Amino acid sequence: MADVNLGLYFLSELVGTAMLILLGCGVVANVALAKNKGFGGGFLMVNWGWGLAVFAGVLVSAYSGAILNPAVGVGLLISGTITFTMFLVATGAELLGAIIGAVVVWLAYKQHFDEEPEPANKLGVFSTGPAIRSYGWNLVTEIIGTFVLVFVILAFADYGDIEVGTPGGLGPLTALPVALLVVAIGASLGGPTGYAINPARDLGPRIAHAILPIKGKGSSDWSYSWVPVVGPLIGGAIAALAAPVLLHLA
Repeated sequence: MADVNLGLYFLSELVGTAMLILLGCGVVANVALAKNKGFGGGFLMVNWGWGLAVFAGVLVSAYSGAILNPAVGVGLLISGTITFTMFLVATGAELLGAIIGAVVVWLAYKQHFDEEPEPANKLGVFSTGPAIRSYGWNLVTEIIGTFVLVFVILAFADYGDIEVGTPGGLGPLTALPVALLVVAIGASLGGPTGYAINPARDLGPRIAHAILPIKGKGSSDWSYSWVPVVGPLIGGAIAALAAPVLLHLA
């Protein structure tokens, strides 16, 4: 592996994940909170908002290869693309970046959080929750969604070079396939659980929800919080183990 400046690596993942959460949780706030101009925009608006959030997050984190997700990090670790130290640094940066991004969303929508009467809608801006609560099946859904995410990312031949921190042959448009993939996962598999498919995306904002002085925020639903952490990690690991067999049959 080429030498990597771990400080820049950490900063790259932090900035990219903060941007991802700012725009991703931001579109949920726009759709879900009272008196917003985007109120009631629907699930497809959320799908596209998260896809474009991924696009922006990838673009601003080129140095680290734009992992932005511990489940993707697990896949890259198992595939030998990154070291264990790089995985730990990236994961720490992603969690902190997710908290920062969620705090900025709260600042942007502070008045609308105050006006929103339903605690569940406030929590939904920060973290995912199941449409039908069944921990086992919710876990299966998150595993499947994250498997698709990591498996297809590993299939992107020109996705980028983690060793030198540069995008692939498409330049800035390298981020586009990942963004469209996230839209597809949300539209096709996101209904049962809200498709966390990223432990940092769910845990970081959930921590922010717990510590922020949000008016009438209610519970942070810690009883469910393990599902969008464990499920994606399992899905990412399975994808990384399956990819060498299923993507290289020749």
